[in-house]
Amino acid sequence: MTRRILIDADACPVKAEAERVATRHGVRMLVVSNGGIRPSPNPLVESVFVPAGPDEADKWIAEACGPGDVVVTGDIPLAAKCVAAGAWVIKHNGEELTTANIGMVLATRDLMADLREADPFRQGGAKLFGKAERSRFLDMLDRVLRRPVP
Repeated sequence: MTRRILIDADACPVKAEAERVATRHGVRMLVVSNGGIRPSPNPLVESVFVPAGPDEADKWIAEACGPGDVVVTGDIPLAAKCVAAGAWVIKHNGEELTTANIGMVLATRDLMADLREADPFRQGGAKLFGKAERSRFLDMLDRVLRRPVP
């Protein structure tokens, strides 16, 4: 099986970092979005443009991924589908989502959504994304790409 990196490109802060790691490992990278992303001149990087609409990129990635693939996304429901398909999933901050932790991560996401809905004054701020998170992402992507393909 050929290993690939699939990037949920909308709002992904680590596309350039993933491309550098993919190039170093000689791995094909698919950047999936509904447009607005400049294609890379790198021959290992392919832009996949899906129709406009809610979750179209997520649907495409969930259907396309499989064992040996690495999916980069911050979308927890998409991550759950990809983990179920046998792909390795990494969030932008370097956290790996696996069969061991995806249930808890999904439940926490749903709980927080319910809390925000019940209390409109509950405003959770987005966590900062800086050098430490970028470094953890690079390290995790490199480690995952070194694993043997199942």
